[in-house]
Amino acid sequence: MSKTITLRVNDEFYEMIKTAAKGERRSISSLLEYSALFYINNASYVSDNEMEEIMGDKELVNDLRNGLKEIQKGDYEIVDKF
Repeated sequence: MSKTITLRVNDEFYEMIKTAAKGERRSISSLLEYSALFYINNASYVSDNEMEEIMGDKELVNDLRNGLKEIQKGDYEIVDKF
């Protein structure tokens, strides 16, 4: 079953969405749904091939494990990128 959500955006962003939707011949709702799904599928998940490549990089795996240990010990600093 479909769900309705409310999204508040500034005027500039709304115009960008509206223009992109028109260019894609989609409704704004359809464009936002497509864009969210595209992002989730391409940025949030790793394919089996990518995971094999990651796990095959022993130095990377070691660095990730060390980083996890530091996080668990509370030995980290959050750096704001802005």
